[in-house]
Amino acid sequence: MTAFSVVVTAGPTREKIDPVRFISNYSTGVFGYEIAKEAVRRGCKVTLVTGPTCLESPAGARTIQVESAAEMSRALERSLKGAHCLIMAAAVSDWRVKRMSGKKLKRGSGKMILELAENPDILASIGRKRRKDLLLAGFALETDDVEKNAMKKLRAKRLDMIIANAISKKTSPFGDNNINIMILDRLHGKTVVKQATKRQAAKIILDKALSFNI
Repeated sequence: MTAFSVVVTAGPTREKIDPVRFISNYSTGVFGYEIAKEAVRRGCKVTLVTGPTCLESPAGARTIQVESAAEMSRALERSLKGAHCLIMAAAVSDWRVKRMSGKKLKRGSGKMILELAENPDILASIGRKRRKDLLLAGFALETDDVEKNAMKKLRAKRLDMIIANAISKKTSPFGDNNINIMILDRLHGKTVVKQATKRQAAKIILDKALSFNI
């Protein structure tokens, strides 16, 4: 019997400004790595596509290191062939610098203006072209109306599941091992998880993903 094949993305992406600077975000990659580890523990065939982190590659998973959103998109295009499930835990940069400098930008003018361009929406693109037997799970980090905005994202990107959490001046999932999440699905299921470790939350997410009837 063919092992259930899971592709997980993790970490941030980086968009270069010049050879020494980049645009990124605060993602540590821990949550995505915990999901990949849990999938390995359950006997799944696991591919982890990860942006830059300080974490060790999970034993038993095939790990693909990428840097930019474009690199992650290309890696997923190859990795999803024959996969049963994609869990998109990476924090992909929405923007990139329109024209990267080949040389280090020097100070001196007192002002620097960067022109940005939108990166392609990787998950939305996969959702539009998805196979019927591929389960898609995404993440939504919201500052307000968490459930409403997460459901909007689930429908717009044609996902089966979405894992939503909130960020505010007082709370942030970045770097904190204890998190609150809400798992929503297209069949109107809703699971609220409070003050769980990322490893515990990963188990709940895998329970949902592996039992979901697409």
